[in-house]
Amino acid sequence: MADKEAGGGDSGPRETAPTSAYSSPARSLGDTGITPLSPSHIVNDADPNVSEQQTFLVVVAVDFGTTSSGYAYSFTKEPECIHVMRRWEGGDPGVSNQKTPTTILLTPERKFHSFGYAARDFYHDLDPNEAKQWLYLEKFKMKLHTTGDLTMDTDLTAANGKKVKALEIFAYALQYFKEQALKELSDQAGSEFENSDVRWVITVPAIWKQPAKQFMRQAAYQAGLASPDNSEQLIIALEPEAASIYCRKLRLHQMIELSSKAAVNGYSSSDTVGAGFAQAKEHIRRNRQSRTFLVENVIGEIWSELEEGDKYVVVDSGGGTVDLTVHQIRLPEGHLKELYKATGGPYGSLGVDYEFEKLLCKIFGEDFIEQFKIKRPAAWVDLMIAFESRKRAAAPDRTNPLNITLPFSFIDYYKKFRGHSVEHALRKSNVDFVKWSSQGMLRMSPDAMNALFKPTIDSIIEHLRDLFQKPEVSTVKFLFLVGGFAEAPLLQQAVQAAFGDKCRIIIPQDVGLTILKGAVLFGLDPAVIKVRRSPLTYGVGVLNRYVEGKHPPEKLLVKDGTRWCTDVFDKFISADQSVALGELVKRSYTPAKPSQLVIVINIYSSEHDDVSFITDPGVKKCGTLRLDLTGTSGTAVPPRREIQTLMQFGDTEIKATAIDIATSKSVKVGIDFLNY
Repeated sequence: MADKEAGGGDSGPRETAPTSAYSSPARSLGDTGITPLSPSHIVNDADPNVSEQQTFLVVVAVDFGTTSSGYAYSFTKEPECIHVMRRWEGGDPGVSNQKTPTTILLTPERKFHSFGYAARDFYHDLDPNEAKQWLYLEKFKMKLHTTGDLTMDTDLTAANGKKVKALEIFAYALQYFKEQALKELSDQAGSEFENSDVRWVITVPAIWKQPAKQFMRQAAYQAGLASPDNSEQLIIALEPEAASIYCRKLRLHQMIELSSKAAVNGYSSSDTVGAGFAQAKEHIRRNRQSRTFLVENVIGEIWSELEEGDKYVVVDSGGGTVDLTVHQIRLPEGHLKELYKATGGPYGSLGVDYEFEKLLCKIFGEDFIEQFKIKRPAAWVDLMIAFESRKRAAAPDRTNPLNITLPFSFIDYYKKFRGHSVEHALRKSNVDFVKWSSQGMLRMSPDAMNALFKPTIDSIIEHLRDLFQKPEVSTVKFLFLVGGFAEAPLLQQAVQAAFGDKCRIIIPQDVGLTILKGAVLFGLDPAVIKVRRSPLTYGVGVLNRYVEGKHPPEKLLVKDGTRWCTDVFDKFISADQSVALGELVKRSYTPAKPSQLVIVINIYSSEHDDVSFITDPGVKKCGTLRLDLTGTSGTAVPPRREIQTLMQFGDTEIKATAIDIATSKSVKVGIDFLNY
């Protein structure tokens, strides 16, 4: 019996006693566990039988963002045309509305009312006392990133302080997109479009942990986009991967180069930021009327300079998070290989909003701001909208001040609350670069505005610096800057200053829609991403023969005269190991007790590499395979029964199967990070 270093084990169902995961599961002597058959390490490549059975008429991608969301689609018959959703009702001055704000409004009875601009405008027009009864939520996607122990029951807090289930809110939002998209498709086609005609793609940050990715899939099932039985209808795409796929098609006129390495389109690099962007904005303004983008079936000029083995970084900076992913080109097909596990953090443009809020607290007092948000939630939303459009006007070379209109109810409520005027507060606060203008506005100097960006941008640059220290990343050719926050000239300038001499920095012109378009392309051809890094170590709990002096004495279990070591973690795949999509990893086990008729295999995961026992800190149970072999005793069963276990690695779904080789009985399970 090969005793494997990877060690670890578990025997059987724990339904009876919900003891802590760290007490030894094998102590319930009622049933035996499984033990590895040697040689048991078989890895085989993607199964040729896992082919695309279904054909869809259209691919619809949903970019569910922290601050804004949108969808785009393409008919599989004309994949070179990507259509961005209809113009939204509403819209903000100074902000292009190709997407809609990620805001949702529920009635006092907690039923879905509206989404996006419509939700914001309706909420805004409610009488302040009535507004307190309604549930208004915005920027709630960050909760999935920040919640350590995310479950199906995780709550979100609405503007009025009431709690709602996060799963419900995400499902409502996705259902809204589903209805909008199907309606638009039906109008275009002149006949009713069925959901079964659609392949859905939802984008998520690559740095999200597995539970958050699974949560998104569950919400999509609840919204009726797909079902667990037909999981292929929904692809969860990682945002930087989608961006990569789009960037490879960029032609020279569709991007701006910021690096000091080369002059592009006749501009030297110092002109490029300003002039290139002016040119790009004009191009976008003209194109905005048409919502159809043609994506030529070619590899763009920049991409054609990349050779086998070349590396590039995608910096996806959105509202909530910044994701850094390093990809490598694999020829001949130009497939992408994820070289380095995605890193990043909560350094999106929301950070700038938090800094603005901190500034307001400094001027007007934290107690007032907290009260104002609760008592006048709609006016608070107004103030943040006013800030948003000024935030977009911030630029490194700006000299004139930025004016932010304070809502009347802010000025009024402050006077009631403090007994003196807003103007007085500003004078007293000694925040010298924010002044009060006679038109009732906060007047911020460009330096004051830039200071609000600084902490977030510094975090991004620092994170990139760390990344560039890694040996695998030292020879990067390109850095693609994408995502909504990449539109900020201050971020562009900081990235250019820090890395312009290390690699070429490229920004797609319609940078806020890059991920959305890339997600559509991914849905049309999911095979383009070939290899990812496994974010976790996976294994099963087994029994191994007990070795005196090597195994801890408390793990000794004696059964029918055999000495076993319990709780051994038998590794399937390690964190950060390369995994091909669709790849199958196989292991063979045998019941420790030949007469055993119910075989239970527990699957565990850990963020660490070096796991020996399932009782090690940080090891979590994430699946159970229960193979019931009763009724098969009459068949000729070999003396050593082989139970083959397979794990298949998909986009964000991992499926496990156990097969009894003698009888071909099998059982399947999806790995579950939310319910254990």
